[in-house]
Amino acid sequence: MRILLQFPEGLKQHALEHADRLQKEGHEAFISGSPCYGACDLALDEARAIRADKIIHYGHAEYLKEKPEIPVEYVEWKVDIPQDNLSELLPRLKGIKKLALVTTVQHVHQFPEMKKFLEKNGISVLTGKGCFAKYEGQVLGCDATAATSVAKDADCVLFIGTGRFHPTSILIGKPVYSFNPFSKSFTDLTPEILKLEKRKRGAIAKALECDVFGILISTKPGQSCPQVAEWAKKELEAKGKKAYLLVSNELNPSALGNFRKIECYINTACPRISEDTELFGRPVLNAVDLKELLGLL
Repeated sequence: MRILLQFPEGLKQHALEHADRLQKEGHEAFISGSPCYGACDLALDEARAIRADKIIHYGHAEYLKEKPEIPVEYVEWKVDIPQDNLSELLPRLKGIKKLALVTTVQHVHQFPEMKKFLEKNGISVLTGKGCFAKYEGQVLGCDATAATSVAKDADCVLFIGTGRFHPTSILIGKPVYSFNPFSKSFTDLTPEILKLEKRKRGAIAKALECDVFGILISTKPGQSCPQVAEWAKKELEAKGKKAYLLVSNELNPSALGNFRKIECYINTACPRISEDTELFGRPVLNAVDLKELLGLL
């Protein structure tokens, strides 16, 4: 069997040993060298090019609602957290009676244990399931509804895991705390989230002064929304603006910057791209923000 292996950046160091194992089993193993940003970013172009029989995608859970034409085997990368370290949370959560709990796919297999620990110590735990996430309590960089769907009844949101990318997607208007179960560090991410929200408000204000828009369309299977892009173009043109559809697999700020007359981007791909306004050198609005902009024009 011809198999294409795909790893996110943090796991590429393990790619060779998995290729060796598959080759010993008699398979032809190819490794995708392209960046991988999540389960939305399947290496279908590479798989077609090498005529792969299937893709093995490591590190993420199944994401796409529709099955791609090339079979995909998802191999989740489970990382056990030291359960004893959760006791470090209790002094930090003093006074909190009810919270919304989330984590990433690496730790979601221990989610019931996290919930049980907090409840055993007198804290009510609310849990939800995201629109695109596979598991209850799992938060993605593009899907925080596991938290936002229940946070209205909670005192705060608690993310247990590493890194800031996932929990800073939680725009809820309530405190968002992050606990790293390995370093035992506890961080209030609310100021950072508010800063991102303020940046979005600034981008909308700048976009009000723009006349030429570039609408970004990704060809990544989990990010491609051409219908939304065509809607955005139609709506902007109805407001007397010029709008151009820009299609790419990799939305590179440097390459896009060569379209010098474009003053603002409307992003229909990964919603986190809008946080890179400084890299793009122009305001970047997500399609959902465009509705607000249209109401102000």
